[in-house]
Amino acid sequence: MEEKRPLWTPSEERVKKSNMTRFIGFVNRRHGFALTTYDELYRWSIDDIPAFWADMWDFAEIVHSRKYDRVVDGLERMPGAKWFPGAQLNFAENLLRYRDDRTALIFKGEASEPVRRTYAWLFEEVSRLARSLRDLGVKPGDRVVGFMPNMIETVVAMLAATSVGATWSSTSPDFGIKGVLDRFGQVQPKVLFAANGYSYNGKKIDSLGRVSEIVTQLPTIEKAVVVPYTEARPDIGAIKGAVHYSDFLAKGPVPGIAFEQLPFEHPLYIMYTSGTTGLPKCIVQSAGGILIHHMKELMLHSNVKRDDTVFYFTTCGWMMWNWLVSSLSLGAAVVLYDGSPFHPDAGALWKLAQDERINVFGTSAKYLAAVEAENKKPGSEYDLSGLKTILSTGSPLSIESFEYVYRDVKADVQLSSISGGSDINGCFALGNPNGPVYAGELQVRGLAMKVAAFDEQGKEVVGRTGELVCRAPSPSMPISFWNDPDMKKYRAAYFETYPNVWRHGDFVTVTGRGGVIMHGRSDATLNPGGVRIGTAEIYCVVETMPEIADSLVVGQDWDNDVRVVLFVKLREGVALSDELVARIKKAIRENTSPRHVPAKVLKVNGVPYTINMKKVELAVRNIIHGKPVTNTDALSNPRVLDEYRDIPELKT
Repeated sequence: MEEKRPLWTPSEERVKKSNMTRFIGFVNRRHGFALTTYDELYRWSIDDIPAFWADMWDFAEIVHSRKYDRVVDGLERMPGAKWFPGAQLNFAENLLRYRDDRTALIFKGEASEPVRRTYAWLFEEVSRLARSLRDLGVKPGDRVVGFMPNMIETVVAMLAATSVGATWSSTSPDFGIKGVLDRFGQVQPKVLFAANGYSYNGKKIDSLGRVSEIVTQLPTIEKAVVVPYTEARPDIGAIKGAVHYSDFLAKGPVPGIAFEQLPFEHPLYIMYTSGTTGLPKCIVQSAGGILIHHMKELMLHSNVKRDDTVFYFTTCGWMMWNWLVSSLSLGAAVVLYDGSPFHPDAGALWKLAQDERINVFGTSAKYLAAVEAENKKPGSEYDLSGLKTILSTGSPLSIESFEYVYRDVKADVQLSSISGGSDINGCFALGNPNGPVYAGELQVRGLAMKVAAFDEQGKEVVGRTGELVCRAPSPSMPISFWNDPDMKKYRAAYFETYPNVWRHGDFVTVTGRGGVIMHGRSDATLNPGGVRIGTAEIYCVVETMPEIADSLVVGQDWDNDVRVVLFVKLREGVALSDELVARIKKAIRENTSPRHVPAKVLKVNGVPYTINMKKVELAVRNIIHGKPVTNTDALSNPRVLDEYRDIPELKT
């Protein structure tokens, strides 16, 4: 069998200058090792996890007022390991370590000119807002939440809240009232930050009506701070306890920041599961755990440096926003964007990359596929000479999208498909700036992440599909779920299948060279004839066909087995003829296996997605089996679900 050839290999000069190489040298000097490759570093990092994280603490120069007594208590326990006991630090202080005149934040609304702010300005603005929160009585452990676009004031609010020890949580402003209440209602916030509106696809959308209803239904909110965005000074008279952002901000001399010094495992963020099949779970994450984990991923795996400009297309309701903002800890310039990635056209984000000289460009697999479908060739249409890394997540990146990037975006770029989740606010598998990129593969498993694929018997498998698991704790794993004092929900979410092993819910193959191939969510895995099939394997075939705009595949219980049902959204002017169905099935059979071939191919007008652009297979599977979908507010297009109810073809 012919050896798979890489699409890209870094130059010797690039490897020599990478943070990964610098870290390998740091480890070698400290321990007297002679490590040279990522594989050697990875093996050591999972064999001696405490030593790795101790080295990462020093290499990242974690700002602290008291060093830890030891790295971890109970490494053999999952859950239950306690990280860096005795340490005292503040998350915001680490992100505000730079206070000079270099650019910290660049905000670009889809219809507005860029706004730039320096690190000195950011420190002063956070100082004033932190003083205002303290004067309001906000203290460690209180919850401060944001119903905000991805704009500068959102970052300021998060940093101000966490500087005083409050716990931050946010959703994007395109959530409906029920979706917000399902999340914030559980955590009982004291302060709400909300913009008066947001922009999308050339339209200004008002948020104040929903803000008023949210505040009315959340009696714990003592103050609603309204940030002007689509209007200079909106009317907030109908919102209980509302104040304009400019009026709330402390006046007079810059007060400075009394960064609250707190334990490593002090609650920093509350993240949420998608909530499409039940009330969202509230995932509590620690300040130190998120900080050191993000710095590892940004510094080592993404090679972010002080001189870089970093961008991720994300909303404030997706973990990639939290991940992006942590780039401030490295002194990089962070680009924030609000709006549609296709306004005014499919080149909008590539123009942004050109204009802002973006070095690290993050987006979703869905976006890259959609840009290719629009026949965009960003590499020839825009100056992307500054671009060194492209990151993709949200769903598996197809082989065709890998090839598209290297053909039509940039030949000399590290394309890092990354995968993890809101659960750990980070990644299990991601990039390696020192290693090659292979089509369809995530380059490596993350340092100190003891990741494997397990078969149904809980045995590790290499080169064939299995459940993504992590066999040792890491600092960014949740410290708890909200309102789960006996950890029952937490254990049920990750540890019921394999005791003392984290089961993440993804279907993967770990390759012989240590890369990872993603096959989709394991709760959406198809099982025709008892053979497990990842949905991504079918999407990779179908969505390269010119007639197909989008698709969704589920398993339907049928005749004491499971049959594969493929829903296709066709491009304009295309009909689902018998000939097209035959070609779809033939392409799937030839590129995968006879087991993958759908028993039914049905036309739909839309495919449901979460607001973070993930296909909602499980909700459709529930619908076709007559089960309820209880929280459609988590979807960007919930009305399309109606099309999947009572389909006659699924009754025969």
